[in-house]
Amino acid sequence: MTVDTLPYTTFFKAKKGIMSWLFTLDHKRVALLYLYSIMTFFLVGASLGILMRLELFHPGKDIVEPHTYNQIFTLHGVIMIFLFIIPSIPAVFGNFFLPLLLGTDDVAFPKLNLFSFWLYVIGALFALGTLVLGDGPADTGWTFYAPYSVRTGTNVTMSVVAAFVLGFSSILTGLNFIVTIHRLRTPGMGFNQMPLFAWSLYATSWIQLLATPVIGITLLMIVAERVFGVGLFDPSIGGDPVLYQHMFWIYSHPAVYIMALPAMGIVSEIIPTFAQRTIFGYKAIAYSSMAIAFIGYFVWGHHMFTSGMSGPAAYIFSILTFLVAIPTSIKVFNWLATLYKGSINIETPLLFALAFIFNFLIGGLTGLVNGALAADIHLHDTYFVVGHFHYVMFGGTGFAFFGALHYWFPKIWGKMYNKKVANTAFATLLIGFNILYFPMIILGIMGMPRRYYDYLPEFTFWNQISTVGSWITVSSLIVLIVNLFVAANKGKKAPDNPWDGITLEWQTKSPPPLENFDKMPKIPEGGPYNYPNAKSSS
Repeated sequence: MTVDTLPYTTFFKAKKGIMSWLFTLDHKRVALLYLYSIMTFFLVGASLGILMRLELFHPGKDIVEPHTYNQIFTLHGVIMIFLFIIPSIPAVFGNFFLPLLLGTDDVAFPKLNLFSFWLYVIGALFALGTLVLGDGPADTGWTFYAPYSVRTGTNVTMSVVAAFVLGFSSILTGLNFIVTIHRLRTPGMGFNQMPLFAWSLYATSWIQLLATPVIGITLLMIVAERVFGVGLFDPSIGGDPVLYQHMFWIYSHPAVYIMALPAMGIVSEIIPTFAQRTIFGYKAIAYSSMAIAFIGYFVWGHHMFTSGMSGPAAYIFSILTFLVAIPTSIKVFNWLATLYKGSINIETPLLFALAFIFNFLIGGLTGLVNGALAADIHLHDTYFVVGHFHYVMFGGTGFAFFGALHYWFPKIWGKMYNKKVANTAFATLLIGFNILYFPMIILGIMGMPRRYYDYLPEFTFWNQISTVGSWITVSSLIVLIVNLFVAANKGKKAPDNPWDGITLEWQTKSPPPLENFDKMPKIPEGGPYNYPNAKSSS
C-alpha cells in the first residue's frame, strides 16, 4: 500500500455528534452549515415566488388577498436577497475553499467565522418570526421604502432588525476574508498568484466591510422612527423620504456586486479548468473585480432618476452606470478568449458557467437601458426592472452558485453525481428560467407596473407564459437538488482531481482532511492557471 492510498480521516469524520457541528471551528463545516441553511431558505423563498406567480395567472383574485400578496412578495424578497443571494457564494464556497485555494488550514479568525454563522441564524429567525409575531410580515417590499415602512401596522420592526443582524454577519465574513488573504497565503503566493475566485472574494469583502454599515444605520433609523416617533423619513413629522432612498441605495447597489462578483470569480475558475488552458488576461480579470467594487459605490443614484434629482446629478449617475459596465465587459471578453481554441471538456459546471454569461449579458444590457435617462422614465417601476433584476441575480449569481456546487461537489463530498441527470436538470432550468423572466421584460416594455396584485387584461398572456416558466424552473430545481442529495449519500467515489484542475484545492484529498493538506501544496509555476500541456492564451 502506497502513502497515497493509506486511509485518512476526512473533516466529516474528524469529530462526531451534532454539537461538534454546531460549535465547530473548522471552516469547511461552517461552510456546510451555511449551505444547508441557505438552501433551506432558498426553497422557502422559491415557494413564495411560485405562490405569487399562481396568483398572477389571471387578473383579479385567484388564491390570496391583496394585503397577503404584498406580505408574500416582501418576505420572498427579504429571504432571497438577505438569506440567499448575498451570503450564498461567499458564505458557502468562500468559507470552504478560500483557505484551500490559498494553501492554508483555516480562515484567520475561526471563532469569528462561527459567530458570523450564528448571527445569520439569528437574523433568519427574526425574519421568519414575523410570520407568527405582531401583525404579520412586512408589506413594504424588501426595500422597506419610507414613509410607508414607518406607518404600516405590519411587523416592519422585526423585519429590519433581521436585516440589521444579517448585515453584521456579512461584515464579519468580509473582515475575516480580507485578513485571511493578506496574512495566510501559502509561502511563495503573491497577490498575482492568487486564484481569481480569491480575488473576487477580496473585492467583495471590501464592499461588505465598507458599505454594509450604511444599511445598518438606515434600518436603525426606521426602528427609531417607528418606536420613538423621530422625524427622519416621514414628511408629516419633518422627515425626508428621499433621504431614505439615498441611504438605502448607497448600500444596496454595491450589494449587487456583493452578489455578482463572487459569481464572476466562480466562472473564472470553471472556464480555464474545462478549457484546459491558461486564462486570458489574468491581471485584467483580477483588477477589474477591484474596479467594479470601487465604481459600484458611486452609481446608486440611477435608482432614483424619477425622484426629482437635478439634471447634472442624473447625467453623472447615468455616465457612471455605463462606466461600471466596462470592467464587466473585460471579464466576459477574457472568458470567451480563454475558451477560444481550448481543449474544451463539456461538463455540467461549464454549462452553468456559459449560462451565467448568457443570462448575465441579458441582465447587464437591460441594466444599461435602465441607466439611460429617457428610457428609465418609461421603464421605472415596471416589470422590466423585475426581469432585469432576476436575470442578474438568479440568472447570474444563482446559476454560478449551482455551477460551483457541481464543480466542487466531488471535492466536498468525495462522490460523483449522475452527469446525465445533472445536464438534464441544467437544460430544463435554463429553459424554464428564460420562459419565467423574459416575459417580464416584455411586460415592462408594455407598461405593466411591478408589485401590483392585479393587472389589465392585455397583460394576461405574458403573465401566464411566465407562470408556466415558474413551474418548469421549480421542477428542474427539484431534480437538480435530489440528484446531488442522492450522490452525496450513494454516489460512486470521486477521484481527488476529476476535472484535471490546477489550483491548490485539487492537490488534497476528497473530501479534505481536517487540516486541509497533509503536505505543503505546490504552487504552479507561471501562475495559478498555467496548465502544463496547454498553449498559453495570453
